[in-house]
Amino acid sequence: MSVPLRTRILLADDHALVRHGIRMVLDAEADLHVVAEAGDGLEAVETALRTELDLAILDVSMPGRTGLQAARELTRHRPGLRILLLSMHENEQYLFEALKAGAAGYVLKSGAHRDLVDACRAAMRGTPFLYPRALQRLVQDVLEGAERGEPLPRDLLTAREQEVVKQIAEGHTTDEIAAALVISPHTVERHRSNALEKLGLRNRVELARYAIRRGLVEP
Repeated sequence: MSVPLRTRILLADDHALVRHGIRMVLDAEADLHVVAEAGDGLEAVETALRTELDLAILDVSMPGRTGLQAARELTRHRPGLRILLLSMHENEQYLFEALKAGAAGYVLKSGAHRDLVDACRAAMRGTPFLYPRALQRLVQDVLEGAERGEPLPRDLLTAREQEVVKQIAEGHTTDEIAAALVISPHTVERHRSNALEKLGLRNRVELARYAIRRGLVEP
């Protein structure tokens, strides 16, 4: 998936002042543009299904439907839409639920002025974005699972698929991977899709976790 010159964004939060502040941050960037807003989870889903969008930024805690519920629904009905979850809570359960819901990242409101623009760009490149302590927690969870003797996924991937997964886990874009492996971007996407299907995974964050578990990259 190529990155659009200007990312069209839906911003969903039940506090108008929060939406206004975040919109100012995003619209100040030439490559980001908020084209729609929503004040609750139900409105967010309805708006996303009828609007041409590239990215949805959803507050975790909203009336009607939570951001997590909205993310799950949008992942089912608009699988090509990138999703970021925004929260005031540094909550491990919310973090893992966001990843399971198919979100490309989880951003704390306290750091939104610093992190959200980078998170938007990472999401559009297909690169997972987690605030630093969340990434540390994810790695810790992987290592603790290994210490408990939890089985690793069977080695189902071809050598080329493992190379692509390794590059994805290291944060490289599709075009960068294609250049490094001397293959086309389309072939990179095919290997990525094959890896996801074989491993029963859903997104690049889960592929990164797999790569750590398999020792393809260092934590």
